Amino acid sequence: MNIDHFGMDTITLAGPLEAKLKAVADAGFTQIMISARDVLDHPGGEAAAIAAIRDSGLRVTGFQVLRDFEGLSGHLHAYKVDVAKAMLTMCRDVGSKLLLTVSSTLPDASADLDWQARDLRKLATLAMPFNIRIAYEPLSWGRYVSDLQSAWELIEAVDRANTGIVIDSFQMLATAKGFAGLDSVYPDRIFLVQLADFMSQAIHSLAERRDTARHFRVFPGEGVHTAQVAGLVRQLDRMGYRGDYSFEVYNDDYVQLPLSTVTDRARSSVRWLTGQVARRSLPARHAADMG
Repeated sequence: MNIDHFGMDTITLAGPLEAKLKAVADAGFTQIMISARDVLDHPGGEAAAIAAIRDSGLRVTGFQVLRDFEGLSGHLHAYKVDVAKAMLTMCRDVGSKLLLTVSSTLPDASADLDWQARDLRKLATLAMPFNIRIAYEPLSWGRYVSDLQSAWELIEAVDRANTGIVIDSFQMLATAKGFAGLDSVYPDRIFLVQLADFMSQAIHSLAERRDTARHFRVFPGEGVHTAQVAGLVRQLDRMGYRGDYSFEVYNDDYVQLPLSTVTDRARSSVRWLTGQVARRSLPARHAADMG
């Protein structure tokens, strides 16, 4: 593993897409997480956004995010299948091999595990002609799947090679369960690790959890859970995970700062992580070269 395994997310940065892409590349990163809004909100249209992403030289970590897909019936299910098809097409067009989907929050969704698994199998089948993998993330405010253990149970029930799990440090730290169940997850079924910290010692309600997730995350090394984040990366390394790490940092302050200020903080987070996690798989030498 080297510095190329760490990437930023466009949601952390202010300004037009081209400026974000350039700032991330100038900071020494080689990958970027893209959202559908990056494509659809571009003033030049979808084609211009796709061209900017492909011309940036950055590898697309993943494309996000398909919401509330599993457990629906009738016209709601048909509607979400249409949305999924459009998302998969955009995912392919931007050059991503990974589509992120998150656990459902809808009251209309079924709690039945078999039903949820059946729907995710359908999504996996839809993704196969695109050569795209499906990365499923349990939201800590998900209606039925809200922690790693329940998400892994669902992924095992889906039983498709192109469907795996997202490990998100914020979503796990925001609940009392924390990293429970991580040892039972097969490392080759972990398709992505998203890293972020936050400033609160504890989050006491679902509303507070959602608010913190969407507005007040910080980079690893900047929050109050530094030991747990470092421990998570160490544990993943011991398990044999060698995939990508993406900084998913939603922060209202960062989108009011110059791009270089935020990317410098991300570079500092890489240096902090590689210093804390003294393992052969992490890019200590490369991180030092970034200074």
